[in-house]
Amino acid sequence: MNELLLAAAGLIVLAVGIGLARILYGSDDVGRLMAVQLLGTGGIAALLLIAYATDVPGVEDVALGLALLAAFATVAFVNLLDAQQGDTEA
Repeated sequence: MNELLLAAAGLIVLAVGIGLARILYGSDDVGRLMAVQLLGTGGIAALLLIAYATDVPGVEDVALGLALLAAFATVAFVNLLDAQQGDTEA
């Protein structure tokens, strides 16, 4: 069962890697914003699967910290997009 969970975590990390490529080389802003959300959500999911499969203490705390950082990263990315469009009221 642990091998299955680790394999699922590996697939999620692969999807996150594809999303990272979308952030770096994407052309439209909406797709890049969704890739930022995927980066946070996929990272959290992979960490939680790894924590459950390996019983390593503290990995759940790292996942919670990543959840907080992902929310702030999304807000920062939206503010960056607004600034690039000339809308400085955000």
